[in-house]
Amino acid sequence: MVRPRERIEQDLAGLEEALAALNLEFRSTYEGYLAALGQAVRQQLILACYHLCTQAVPESFLKLSFEGRQKMQQSVRLLASVSEEKLRSLVTESEADEEIEEEEEEEEEEDEDDFDEEEDREEEDEADDKEEDEKEKHQVSAINYLFSLANYQLPSTNSPESLARWQNSIEKSIANILKLLSRDTNRLLKQSGILPSQLPEPVLEAASSAESSGESVAGPPNLLNLIIETDVSPASRKLAETLGSRALHITAIKLRLSEIEFADAGTSAWRQQIRNLSLKLNSLGRDYQKKQRELAVVEAESAWRSSWFED
Repeated sequence: MVRPRERIEQDLAGLEEALAALNLEFRSTYEGYLAALGQAVRQQLILACYHLCTQAVPESFLKLSFEGRQKMQQSVRLLASVSEEKLRSLVTESEADEEIEEEEEEEEEEDEDDFDEEEDREEEDEADDKEEDEKEKHQVSAINYLFSLANYQLPSTNSPESLARWQNSIEKSIANILKLLSRDTNRLLKQSGILPSQLPEPVLEAASSAESSGESVAGPPNLLNLIIETDVSPASRKLAETLGSRALHITAIKLRLSEIEFADAGTSAWRQQIRNLSLKLNSLGRDYQKKQRELAVVEAESAWRSSWFED
């Protein structure tokens, strides 16, 4: 027997209230998770670079000058800091943008009164700032992530589908950030002379992408062993001739979310909370779909009766 429409609508309203509360839970949980993950990624990236430089290719690292080692380490820290901020921004970006816009408007109003005085001082510092920016850009040439973050605001409609899409976009962006951070770090190591300078760009892309492109190193996490055939490209053949081998054995950075979470208790605890919320979302989603189906049946029956006339 089909239940009255009013009861079904009441049930749907109750489910929407539960979904609204779940929205807020997801938001606060992801904020905590991404903050913990950002710190863990920073630590694990530095640790992976340490193991690569001291265990995998110590000879290459020792060839660097003291200044060269310092510059490389500084660039790794900079990459780690940028990735940490990127991860945090996945949830807080929209709110942060609004706050920045308000601050900029206030600063513009304050600066109008003494603009002339500031302009002279800015001109004096412009040359120094430009030189410093160029130096930093040279140290980490690939630090800017070449993708635009979507709007990660929570969905305004309290439907399980929209919340699931929001969560999926967050998870995809986390994976993308780790992939690009791995690639950029390998580029930095190549530019610094830790990895072979003739290493082709497709190899760096392969190292940061599919797991099938290599095997994880037994021992230190977030490293990848690559065996590359010399017929991949002219550059790889040249590299093989330089190294005196037809097969290239390369150890590269490959940040894996599972290994990062496993190594950090805080991040792992937040991930467990996300799993619990996902289970709750799946349960609410099934109930919501069932009630919507019930409502559709009631509305269809009503529509049939309203249009039916006996001959």
